[in-house]
Amino acid sequence: MAIRNIREIGDKVLEKVCREVKEVDKKIITLIEDMLDTMYEAQGVGLAAPQIGVLRRVVVIDVSEEGDDPIILINPEILETDGEQIGDEGCLSVPGKIGTVARPNYVKVRAYDTKMKEFTIEGTELLARALCHEIDHLNGELYVDRVNGELRSTYNTEEVDELA
Repeated sequence: MAIRNIREIGDKVLEKVCREVKEVDKKIITLIEDMLDTMYEAQGVGLAAPQIGVLRRVVVIDVSEEGDDPIILINPEILETDGEQIGDEGCLSVPGKIGTVARPNYVKVRAYDTKMKEFTIEGTELLARALCHEIDHLNGELYVDRVNGELRSTYNTEEVDELA
């Protein structure tokens, strides 16, 4: 298990569509373990394989408060959406920035687990947002293309003024 470098906006790998995983071998298991280590180290709630330079359809998400309930999705596909939520979104590949994005409030996704057993997962609110955001990565899309308005700095300018 290792911490991998997170690719940042401007890196062409983030614009590519990922290949489907046909079988889960040692390489894919190592990829998943490294993705989890990298996501937790960066204090993120989700990470897609292209964010560490691997063009495979693999996503890890953990929206639990304790950060100890990872969801692993292989070849995820959105089946159904409903409602709308509008809120700020950030990305480990776009450090220091957030933007307002409209996403479905409910999402149903079909995916495969590490045994290549098909399952469905349903999510609302933050989980729905994370599912959409990470699956977008697998299709070469970044949240910045969906931002309503301008990207904003995650740094609180009042705090910066107080520190000056």
